[in-house]
Amino acid sequence: MGEESQAGDGKVVLKRKITLFNGVGIIIGTIIGSGIFISPTGVFKYTGSVAASLIIWLVCGLLSTLGALCYAELGTSITRSGGDYAYIYTAFGPLPAFLRLWIALLIIRPTTQAIVALTFGHYVVKPFFPECNPPQNAVRLLAAVCLCVLTAINCISVRWTMRIQDVFTSSKLLALIVIIISGIYYILIGHTENFMNPFEGKYSAGNVALAFYSGLFAFGGWNYLNFVTEELQDPYKNLPRAIWIAMPLVTIIYVMANLAYFAVVSKMELSTNPAVAAIFGDRLFGNWSWLIPVFVALSTFGGVNGVLFTSARLFATGAQEGHMPAFFTLFHVTKQTPIPSLLFTCFFSLLMLTTSNVFDLINYFSQTLWLSVGASVVGMLWLRRTKPDLPRPIRVNLIIPYLFLVAIACLVIIPAIYEPKATAIGLGILFSGVPVYYLCVKWQTKPESYHTLSGCILRFLQKLCSCIYVDSSEKLSN
Repeated sequence: MGEESQAGDGKVVLKRKITLFNGVGIIIGTIIGSGIFISPTGVFKYTGSVAASLIIWLVCGLLSTLGALCYAELGTSITRSGGDYAYIYTAFGPLPAFLRLWIALLIIRPTTQAIVALTFGHYVVKPFFPECNPPQNAVRLLAAVCLCVLTAINCISVRWTMRIQDVFTSSKLLALIVIIISGIYYILIGHTENFMNPFEGKYSAGNVALAFYSGLFAFGGWNYLNFVTEELQDPYKNLPRAIWIAMPLVTIIYVMANLAYFAVVSKMELSTNPAVAAIFGDRLFGNWSWLIPVFVALSTFGGVNGVLFTSARLFATGAQEGHMPAFFTLFHVTKQTPIPSLLFTCFFSLLMLTTSNVFDLINYFSQTLWLSVGASVVGMLWLRRTKPDLPRPIRVNLIIPYLFLVAIACLVIIPAIYEPKATAIGLGILFSGVPVYYLCVKWQTKPESYHTLSGCILRFLQKLCSCIYVDSSEKLSN
């Protein structure tokens, strides 16, 4: 994305090649993925109301914008890689940061990959079962094949991985443009029957919170530009500008797409079938209806690829800090791909495919995800108090983080009241990391048998995968 140049002290630095226009494109391209093709069913399923669903999509866009602005301050004041992990580490120390990495390893990243892979499976299978829901085993099998193929490609070449990302990004934008234009035309010729009684629905606090989980899942990726600030031209001006341009654009695209879905797809179908764009295509395009699920499948294929690529790098950062097993820092000798890390994340993602219900998975991981996002924003406020002299090229108004934290509190606490079992499981996994931290990270005088076993595992993986250590300061290229 950026080109390398030689600094005067001999270090490799990155040229600032990313313009404001490129930055807007990165945010839009990262956010618009599988979510808009699967989440409309989740939002409507929990509200049962057309108007409430559209309002939730608008509010999700606003919340994501507030979050992106908070992360703009975090990302420019704490320049270490690692996202939430680095922010929590700087604000609160190693144990909370380790717990963030622990739930990312066991819940957040594998579940995200499983959700996007299942979306791929739903859209590939749906054209063969136009009148009924597809067999769930077929959906799961295709999701597993998708994860394994993309893990193999990520292991083989960074260049191939990036080419897949570039090629498959265009498919999602094309699919959305076709859906929005067709839906608006359908409304204009008089098909408004699905908008009768728009506020009729279910409005319990628990259902609304779960609807927000699905909507916010579709906005995932709003903090991605933080990771390329060193390549962004005039980042302290262009980062907030890119957020203010990109986030309203994504929100408008999402609301328009949902309007199109509501105009064409019946309420019953929308609340029961996740492959909403496939039903949309069947209604409007006749013999050409297969094109929509093909474009969506290509989009989600690229989405799984992106999550796999970034997950492996996140765990490598944790390993370089001594918070993850050393094998996460192993990269292939010539291909420079993190093969052990990729295999590990693929394995945990496959475990998540024990269910094919995408919305159960979204609800399962969202609580822990928003808990960690909230911890990062609280860390931002804490650092303002404890480290007032920390450079803050971007400094947001205090109203923004406080509003965002109130919303996060609702997103975490309300489902905990209505779904205590899922909350207990999530918290149990989170706090299971505490003894792991003290045994594997904090304990300095480990017995010799521990070092012997970990050394054997490390050497085995080095030989099996032809890998070497890569230092955090080394620049990878392929």
